[in-house]
This record gives sequence, structure tokens and C-alpha cells, in this order.
Amino acid sequence: MTTVQETAVVRYGIWVACPAVGAAAVWGLKLAAGWITTLGWFPFQGVFELATNVPEPWVTLAAITIGAVAGFVFALFWAKEMMSVEVGHARVTLHKDDKTFGFGRDEVESVFADGKQLVLLSPRGAELARETSDLSRARLERAFTEQGYRWRDADPFAHEFRMWVEHAPELPADVNALFTARRKAISKYETAEAAELAREIRKRGVSVRDEKKRQYYRCER
Repeated sequence: MTTVQETAVVRYGIWVACPAVGAAAVWGLKLAAGWITTLGWFPFQGVFELATNVPEPWVTLAAITIGAVAGFVFALFWAKEMMSVEVGHARVTLHKDDKTFGFGRDEVESVFADGKQLVLLSPRGAELARETSDLSRARLERAFTEQGYRWRDADPFAHEFRMWVEHAPELPADVNALFTARRKAISKYETAEAAELAREIRKRGVSVRDEKKRQYYRCER
């Protein structure tokens, strides 16, 4: 069994780095509050005016605390979106967004990386999974090939994808509805929701990938 995940520096360092950066950023804004109040066009003028009126050391303590809490919340979201991959001779397991996806050896025909996305293909060419991560492509390739899985250099079905448009006649109404909901999620940068909707679309026999906020699909064989 081979496990591929973010380095320990990333997995544990975010809990220190993110709060520290958040605290430093808000503290920097606090130092610049007096100057910012002279810029009439700058938003949240009331907040910066309040910062100039609160006495020390309370304003500094409040700024550092608010920034640290914001950084900690960001670290929580970051940690949730990290993916780890367990590759065994008999099974592949992905952990992402507090979810676990497992596939038996006979279900996985081949694997490849499409940009930052790891894609697992079935013997029929269906996409079993397409999950985004910052994991090293070289480490993923090594993990799969060492366990005897076929690693592809590129998507063998890339030429079959077509851009999705509203009410695409080739797709059932429920799939079009999922694409519409997913377009809204993408526009609002709701990445977890967009990923979950993509999984629902794949369950209905349609592969989906993105390019610059545009959705592309192919009907699986």
C-alpha cells in the first residue's frame, strides 16, 4: 500500500502559517487605518475610523485576534480540500472533502493527471473519479505504476469533450439541471459544491471537466 498526501510541512504548517499571516495582515491594516480614513473611496470607512478611536493596546490585540481567527478558518477550509490517495494492489481509495471514494482493482483500467486533476478510468472508458489536488504528478504516477496500474500520459478521450450549453439536447433534463446548478456554483467560487455536482453528473454516465469556468462534457460509453 502506498499513500500519497501533502507533505507534513504543508499538512501541519498551515495551522501556524495561516493564523500568523492573517494576524499580520489585519495588524498591518490597523497601522494604516489613519491613512485609509483619508481615502474617501476606500470601503469600510466606519471600521477604520473605529480602529483609530479605540485606545491601545486593545485595538492591536483585537486586530491580531481577528486576523488569527480568520487565518484559522482559512486553514480549516484548506485542510478540508486536501486530498490523499491510497494505492494498493487490490484497491484505490481517495479521501477528499471529508468523503472517501474506493475502487476495486478490476474497476480501474488506467489513471492519468489532467492538470491538477487525478482521473481514474474504468475498462469501458467511464470516469470513475476526477478530483483536484496539489499532489505531485510524479509521486502519483510512481504510486500507481509501482502497484501495477496503467498510467496514461494524457486523456485518451480528450477529443470527445464538447462545451456544455443550456438545455443541451444530447443530455437528459436532470443532467442539464445539474450542469446549470454547477455553473452557478462555479461563478460563486463554491468549489466543494461544484465538485459534488460533478460527482452527481458522473453517476449519470456523463464525464465533466472545466476550462476557464466553461463546462465540457462527454457521454460515457
